[in-house]
Amino acid sequence: MDRRAFLTVAKKIPATKTPENPAYRTNTGLNLYTGPWTENEVIHLLKRTMFGAKKSDIDYFKNKSMSAAVDELINPIAALPDPPIKDYNTTGAAVPDDNIALGQTWVTDINNDGTIASRRRAAFKKWWMGVMLNQDRSIREKMTMFWHNHFATESSDVGNAQYVYKHHNYLRTNALGNFKSMVRNITLDPAMLVYLNGQLNTVTAPDENYAREIQELFCIGKEGGAPFTENDVKAAAKVLTGWRNNATTLSSYFTSSRHDSSNKTFSSFYNNTVIQGRTGATAGDLELDDLLNMIFATQETAEHICRKIYRWFVYYDIDTTTETNVIVPLAAIFRSNNYNIKPVLETLFKSEHFFDVLNQGCYIKSPIDLVVGMCRELNVVFPDNSDYVSNYGHWNWIVNYAALMNQNIADPPDVAGWKAYYQVPQFYEIWINSDTLPKRNQFTDTMMLTGYTFNSKKIIVDGAEFAKTLSNAANPNTLIDDLIKYLFRMDLTTASKNQIKKDILLAGQSQDYYWTDVWNQFITNPSNIPNATLAKNRVRDLIKYLMNLAEYQLA
Repeated sequence: MDRRAFLTVAKKIPATKTPENPAYRTNTGLNLYTGPWTENEVIHLLKRTMFGAKKSDIDYFKNKSMSAAVDELINPIAALPDPPIKDYNTTGAAVPDDNIALGQTWVTDINNDGTIASRRRAAFKKWWMGVMLNQDRSIREKMTMFWHNHFATESSDVGNAQYVYKHHNYLRTNALGNFKSMVRNITLDPAMLVYLNGQLNTVTAPDENYAREIQELFCIGKEGGAPFTENDVKAAAKVLTGWRNNATTLSSYFTSSRHDSSNKTFSSFYNNTVIQGRTGATAGDLELDDLLNMIFATQETAEHICRKIYRWFVYYDIDTTTETNVIVPLAAIFRSNNYNIKPVLETLFKSEHFFDVLNQGCYIKSPIDLVVGMCRELNVVFPDNSDYVSNYGHWNWIVNYAALMNQNIADPPDVAGWKAYYQVPQFYEIWINSDTLPKRNQFTDTMMLTGYTFNSKKIIVDGAEFAKTLSNAANPNTLIDDLIKYLFRMDLTTASKNQIKKDILLAGQSQDYYWTDVWNQFITNPSNIPNATLAKNRVRDLIKYLMNLAEYQLA
């Protein structure tokens, strides 16, 4: 995306003709970054690796070196979140789960009632939103969403809520682990076996769904044309026959009588590999290992995953220079480290390319980045953890708002995930259109003006409280500069900031003391209701205005 063009369109300024883009955006590569380590670089790192950059997190990491900050982000130490709980009633269910008390988890309770499953899936989405809002200082939640997009499943199609949670819990638990192991486990994951018909794949009726996607989407990719053949898909489908689900144990198992025991021959892309057909209880595991060894022996697998990581964390446009300087060497690191994820992330996030100024502020926020990031960055206060009823209600509202902006967590549009990460040529620009941009503004406006009330508890941005955390809120110039620093990824012109100051903080006056006096009186005498209201409303209106600018959509 040409971010300046995006901002121009969003502000409805007449477009001007710009020179053609050069053959490359930047020549930077994976050399260790040795440039400045200021709040700007910390904010860039945090906004890309977490959902939003809280000021407290910025203050924490700016006192560490760049290398130490990256190391801490990719090595989470916080405990995994507690599982989702029952927040729903059982009215209308043929087989209600009355054995599970309200406020207790349902993830190990077997219940095949459709109504209960639907309510549990809804509870799962609320819980997941809460996990993201309360994330630790690590990349784990951003990586969990990355893998959810990569190994995309739709909870509405999977149906079984326990399968949905088990799949998701695996992604989070192993988000920074070994990719090859992950592919193997996802192949036999009950949710994936349902979603891509793996449980229906038998010797008498081979199903090619997963066999195609493990190559086209999950491992090899299809950039430049899929190098594997249709016969490779058919052969892989035969390898994968015989796997089924046990809804009682919430696990998959292999049935040898449903397995195709013939030899499977692959194309020249796979060096004409022949996977020997097996029989017996271990046939499925042995042939699956052979299939994965064959796939992971290709150059394309490492390069495909590195491109997806790059598009998720850096920028969507991978030109020939970026391919040469970043993707190819990252893929070599991936292969040489036996497909472990951390070495790739560490190299990328410590590189000169990642901190290149051209890779800052060029990323349109996803809806989840927007809603979760806003709540975290502006310190929205939610009820105490013990009040799960209110919290699940608030989290559900945020889930639904993100879905209105076209990112429905746990239910991406299809097996390819969200189009913003693969659809040429728009990529991230898909997030912004005449329908979704007003909804983004409506969300931030609501959180600034009225908040959202559920169960008599309100969540709302307290702009004045946030302003108190900044360096010098009494100085209108400093206040505006600080807000732009923490909320935006690019500065506004001096003329724009002066106009904003005059219109909002100074209420049309020209001298800075018109704001300074109001703020200082508010701090020294908050019980003066008229003045306190004036101060709060002006800060509120300032933040609201800034979040309505196109610059706020960039990360």
